[in-house]
Amino acid sequence: MSLTQLSSAKCFGGYQKVYEHESVELKCKMRFGIYLPPKSKHAKCPVLYWLSGLTCTEQNFITKACSQQVAAETGLIIVVPDTSPRGCNVAGEDDSWDFGTGAGFYVNATEEPWKTNYRMYSYVTEELPRLVDSHFSVVPEKMSIFGHSMGGHGALVCALRNPGKFKSVSALAPICNPIQCPWGQKAFTGYLGPDKTTWEIYDATCLASTYSGPCLDILIDQGKDDQFLAAGQLLPDNFVEVCTKKRTPVVFRLQEGYDHSYYFIASFIRDHIKHHAKYLNA
Repeated sequence: MSLTQLSSAKCFGGYQKVYEHESVELKCKMRFGIYLPPKSKHAKCPVLYWLSGLTCTEQNFITKACSQQVAAETGLIIVVPDTSPRGCNVAGEDDSWDFGTGAGFYVNATEEPWKTNYRMYSYVTEELPRLVDSHFSVVPEKMSIFGHSMGGHGALVCALRNPGKFKSVSALAPICNPIQCPWGQKAFTGYLGPDKTTWEIYDATCLASTYSGPCLDILIDQGKDDQFLAAGQLLPDNFVEVCTKKRTPVVFRLQEGYDHSYYFIASFIRDHIKHHAKYLNA
């Protein structure tokens, strides 16, 4: 698959770039951001995948998260895909902000009219890593994943469903138990249909209850003043309870005064990238 470079800017000695390509999984053009640290000029580097939240494109993270400096320091490539297919002319995809365009929820849809294009799970776990591995100087066996909100949900699901594929996982304000919250119920009904038993493979809390793969050291940060925490959309306590019962290592930090925004993400992004660097640079 070929890539078209859309932009490139030098940043902390490396380069923040954006590329476009034709996606086989999603059957449309997709964009992703990639930060190439200075180390990548002369050596292969591990890859850290970031999954963004509702309404975001690849631009939100690369312009607001303040990730490039610590990525340069740790020698990590950071890849940031879009959050859904775009321009597919699926009926209803632009009707609401929390379903359809900008809201792919990192699932492979099984319901019409979504199932042809809305396959973000396979895009993130299979197609995009293959594309990155084939075009950039990476260490293919060393990759990790993290994300925010809907993307935090996606990161946890991708790691728990693919034992050993990702060396580490973390999340900021993730949707931890989507089958129990309004956002998840709306998305899963539309993409996966009414049978709730089919939803469980995309629910981090359900997956954690049966996980038996290699040890995952999970880091989660949650703003205490997050409006969506108060609204019952995120449900981190459910996930932490299951992990505790299963003796799955999870560090859950409730951060006083922080909300759901990129100000929160930027405040703790260094901690998260360093968390992953421990495993990716080992």
